[in-house]
Amino acid sequence: MKVLLLYPNIQSEQMPPTSIAIFSAILKQEGFEGALFDSTDYDVETEFVDADGARRKLVSAERTKMANLNVRPFPMLERERKTTSAYDDFRRLAEAFNPDLIAVTATENMFPMTINLLQHVDDLDTPVVLGGVFATFAPELALRWKEIDMLCVGEGEDVFRELCRRLSRGQDYADIPGLWVRDKQGAIVRNGIAPLTDKNANPLPDFSIFPDGRFYRPMAGKIWRIFPIETHRGCPFTCSYCNSPAQSRLYKSAGQRFFGKKTLDKVREEIVWCRDVWKAEYFFFWADTFFSWTDKELAAFCEMYSEFKLPFWCQSRPETVTEQRIQLLKDAGVNRMGFGIEHGNEAFRREIVKRDYRNEAVVKRMKILGALGVEFSVNNMIGFPDETRELAFDTIRLNRQVASDTMSCSIFVPFHGTGLREMAVERGYLHPDTICPTNSDDSVLHMPPPYMSGEDMKRLRRCFVMYCKFPEERWPEIREAEEFTPQGDAKWHELRKEFEATFFAPPETDIEKVNAVS
Repeated sequence: MKVLLLYPNIQSEQMPPTSIAIFSAILKQEGFEGALFDSTDYDVETEFVDADGARRKLVSAERTKMANLNVRPFPMLERERKTTSAYDDFRRLAEAFNPDLIAVTATENMFPMTINLLQHVDDLDTPVVLGGVFATFAPELALRWKEIDMLCVGEGEDVFRELCRRLSRGQDYADIPGLWVRDKQGAIVRNGIAPLTDKNANPLPDFSIFPDGRFYRPMAGKIWRIFPIETHRGCPFTCSYCNSPAQSRLYKSAGQRFFGKKTLDKVREEIVWCRDVWKAEYFFFWADTFFSWTDKELAAFCEMYSEFKLPFWCQSRPETVTEQRIQLLKDAGVNRMGFGIEHGNEAFRREIVKRDYRNEAVVKRMKILGALGVEFSVNNMIGFPDETRELAFDTIRLNRQVASDTMSCSIFVPFHGTGLREMAVERGYLHPDTICPTNSDDSVLHMPPPYMSGEDMKRLRRCFVMYCKFPEERWPEIREAEEFTPQGDAKWHELRKEFEATFFAPPETDIEKVNAVS
């Protein structure tokens, strides 16, 4: 039994997904053979026809972030870039490996590239299974493409294992819980949700499926050998731009609770595994809200982690910050944190974004990090349904009161499975079948005045951090730099150069390390 794992990473996210490493480990446990095609290191321009007939090009998120000053400059993007065609290389690998199954892990913004890649091997007659949040929340839409034979709704570890077992034995798999299957007549078999995976029983991730260079990633301008560790799955909060609330409702309808935490013993086992076997220098704790641990659980984690003496990153929400929690993390070795502000108008944030806290609390809690010397970044979005430019500037004004090291500005994306997608469709801002790009791409919303247009969002995004950091008396000058004209571009490049010199010290980049793994 041979399985070709496909990761169509159009946005060039640098962190290798733990899900693929776990799937590879499952294959080895079962005595099956696995291979991986990962498009991360290709410069791919992918075109896709949207639901309204428009052709769209998908772009790299990392390039957009660096261009818009959302991250410190780093040399990572040019490391190991492929010069061959991703489509031709995928075809060659599929022909040589001759898999019994192609298993795709893809988010919604990766789906167009998934289809474009699969179209290059559709004559090989290999069954294809799609997994991920897009498959979970838009299964009917995904199965309109003939390249997708089946998909997994919900968590995939146990479904994937059972599917591979049955394929290896030549058994029927159309009744596997969690699997939707198109039969030979074209009808779709829709099975109910599978029981939740016991995350503490999953095998240790098999990172050998990735090339070694994939583990080097920038963090605040410095290159580290970073490994992801899952501590929580899901989130207890109900933000309207996120699919975690829908995950919770999906499993609640089946009598299950989606949000869960790994045991500290399991987390420690993975840390030791990554440190000793994979020579980790830095850990990326991938939890939507790291402080969804109780204070007792967090103290136990920090006590456990203190033996490792390795820097780490985690993220949480501003209102979850306390001096005690930040001090615990600092003593344990936290290097950097991330926080989602998302919007600066309290009423809009509460009613539309579904995040209910005061701006005063954000400013007060973020000062705790500065006082304790913990660097942090903040995430922001513009272009929400019914957002005006004036509302977006409330976000800028709040960011000006927060002494973050860096800040992001993303254009809102109405992904399937989110409350704001439903709102956008209901108000006629979005075709219901639209497949969304990454949040570094253009907006797919079509809102009437006085709400923000797609061009309004792009202009403000490229100057967002300048508005946040430069003195307010320079805002008219920054407004000139918003314009996508020769004069506007010249002003933007001038201000960008000044910004880097003023707010980004020369980055401590490990050029020799990057070259060594290239």
